[in-house]
Amino acid sequence: MPLSRRTTLAGLAGVAGLAAVRSAAAQAGYPNRPIRLIVPYAAGGQADVVARILGEGLSRVLGQPAVVENRAGAGGIIGAEAGARAAPDGYALTVGTIATHAIVPVLQPKVPYDHVRDFKPVALLIRQPLILVVSPTVPARSLAELLAYAKEERGPLGFGSSGIGTSLHLAGEMFKFRVGAKTMQHVPYRGSGPMMNDLVGGQIQMAFDAPLTALPFVQAGRLHGIAVTGLTRADAVPDLPAVAEKLPGFEVYSWTALFAPAGTPQPVVDRLNAAVRDIWDQAEVQKRLRDLGAEPAAGSAADLVAFVASETEKWRTVVREADVKPE
Repeated sequence: MPLSRRTTLAGLAGVAGLAAVRSAAAQAGYPNRPIRLIVPYAAGGQADVVARILGEGLSRVLGQPAVVENRAGAGGIIGAEAGARAAPDGYALTVGTIATHAIVPVLQPKVPYDHVRDFKPVALLIRQPLILVVSPTVPARSLAELLAYAKEERGPLGFGSSGIGTSLHLAGEMFKFRVGAKTMQHVPYRGSGPMMNDLVGGQIQMAFDAPLTALPFVQAGRLHGIAVTGLTRADAVPDLPAVAEKLPGFEVYSWTALFAPAGTPQPVVDRLNAAVRDIWDQAEVQKRLRDLGAEPAAGSAADLVAFVASETEKWRTVVREADVKPE
């Protein structure tokens, strides 16, 4: 081999080796500057609240500020794309949800990110079962009575949601499919607020919604709580049965998880996962999350990989069977 080529190859190897050393050193010192938590929704929503609880904990555990950056728009797509395109160094993380990382990718024909290839899962943060509520105009006060009412088609069953393709909508579609309730018809709204007002007024008959939204109406006697959508009863409403008690396998959780951009070094992902587990193990943090009606759910990064794959397939099936079309 000519000397000049040998010298060039040696130089390249030296550069590569130096880059590897610098990368390893950077990972060993991670983090050494502030971390951004990209939330694909406006401030005040559940993902934002969870992100702020997480940010406080990360700042404390990692010794660097963790700042929430709200990038709302297009049902979470804008923020999720920003997270996917961020540098893979652990300083820009995405607080993704069931929408951005399971439903939108199977519902929308063109999504500017791949929710599997463009992200590296860090940890599941929370799961939250929904609550099935009915209007006082519906002559059903239990899950068994509602199922009979729906199967026997004794009256209209308009079910509301906060919008087409939301977890509230698809929970209703799954219920309709499992029950075989032909009279169930979806009525989309621009948010849970107007949906709940119409439900109370009897313009629609039933809905699935988050505990934080639905429980105040149930506790005030304005709506009837029928069931929860976890596989088992929820601590927040132990008197309500799980839908799965009558429809085995029925399971719907709204969830939030932490993702890094694809290509983020594994030691950085491991450091973040350990930090999340440390934060989520604290009694004060667990209480704050449970007060939201959420279940703290930190696990391994591998657990989140499997969970996202399972959720994606589940909602792909529901979208196909219910023939759900995006807005």
